[in-house]
Amino acid sequence: MFSALDSLKPALQSLVQALHREFRYASVLAVQDNARRWSVSQAGVNISSQGFGGGTGFVVRVFDDTGCAEYSFNRFHPQDVPEIVSLMKERLAQQNAALQEGQPGLRPLATPIPADEPATLKKASPFRLDPREMGDQAIIEKLTAIRQKSLATDSRLLDAQLGMVYRHVRKLFLSPNRDLDQSIMWTTCSLAMAATRGEEVKFCYHPFSNLGGAEVLDTVEDAVEQVSADTIAMLESQPIAPGEYDCICDPDTTGMIVHEAFGHGVEMDMFVKDRALGKSYVGDYVASPLVTMHDGSAVDEAATMFFDDEGTFTGDTIVIEKGVLKTGICDALSAARLGTKPTGNGRRESYERKAYTRMTNTYFQPGGDSVEDMIASIDYGFLLQQPSSGMEDPKNWGIQCMVDMAREIKDGKLTGRIFSPIVLSGYVPDLLKSITMMGSDMKLSGSGHCGKGYKEWVKVSDGGPYIKARIRLG
Repeated sequence: MFSALDSLKPALQSLVQALHREFRYASVLAVQDNARRWSVSQAGVNISSQGFGGGTGFVVRVFDDTGCAEYSFNRFHPQDVPEIVSLMKERLAQQNAALQEGQPGLRPLATPIPADEPATLKKASPFRLDPREMGDQAIIEKLTAIRQKSLATDSRLLDAQLGMVYRHVRKLFLSPNRDLDQSIMWTTCSLAMAATRGEEVKFCYHPFSNLGGAEVLDTVEDAVEQVSADTIAMLESQPIAPGEYDCICDPDTTGMIVHEAFGHGVEMDMFVKDRALGKSYVGDYVASPLVTMHDGSAVDEAATMFFDDEGTFTGDTIVIEKGVLKTGICDALSAARLGTKPTGNGRRESYERKAYTRMTNTYFQPGGDSVEDMIASIDYGFLLQQPSSGMEDPKNWGIQCMVDMAREIKDGKLTGRIFSPIVLSGYVPDLLKSITMMGSDMKLSGSGHCGKGYKEWVKVSDGGPYIKARIRLG
């Protein structure tokens, strides 16, 4: 499917060899992307390949004894090798000259040459139904059928909107001792419904995702009745009285808390810049002993990969173990500056962008409690569902998230009353230390992207089990 990279690979290997003759270390990342989006709604049908995926291109990285330099480009021919080698020599020379002159913003890179242990890999993520083989017409017909089925569930529904996005990306990472090749496909879907009562309109949104292909559409169709019921139920929702409550978070809400509470806060390039409070708490209790938090590719979801954009193999990083902050997640350059090992979290938005430390699949490990027992344990509180957005302050450990639905619990039973919208906020360690029950079943969702601040968007997934905690709502 990606014959272009296969045909260019010998020339790319020659480029690495030529660069390595001039520099102590050299690598090339080659990326080839395919991405597409389909949507159906009252407004019509839309098919687009714009704005998804990072595009097709290449990144060269070289090291000498004083620093590191990069160059990205989207066209490559074998005859370009001498020109690229010359360009990299010039770039490093300019950088080193600026360092010697003490140019503001530049400093010597206290980074050892990458170890470059020998490794070979060629691996592809599994899928059952390739969206490209399925074709635009069949996908639109399937989405339209689900939309019609949704609208038929209740006359109060104004619209049902469905979207599907897929990305299939192949990456080659070549260095003097590494030959890595991965093909990853993920597919996400969304089902949103709008209902009306008089002049009041309420919305309900459910995401779906997988590490795979268009087979995710089956789960969308299975959820139609539930999404419709939730949308109609929202018509009766009320504002909540601000306060601190015993709460149960569904796996999606748990995932948002995981991502926002200890997501960016343990990205260790923030440790290098002293922009994350977590740097000072490694080895300390920051959560309930029930909490163990992971990041990596030990689970299969939309953010799974086999190696990162710096050629580091991914794995399973235990960030919090039984309440104790054990480590952060790290890209290769930040790891070298901090004197630790990279965790396979060096990720680029595209070949045109810098590699930063970024989350992948981030989640709480399940425990042994049932949802029924959690509900029964609450005198008065809420079951939180349908998270919509969140943000955090890694330097001060504040968290603020939006949840669309809070189901009232009274005397250990759901009352049927619904409150919306909900603002969830607090100080991260206080929230996580308040967790007293952890569900036995775990679910992850990878429907969204995560930015580094306001940019540098990458695919992530998050989740965990149902949890019970004390949370400030408003």
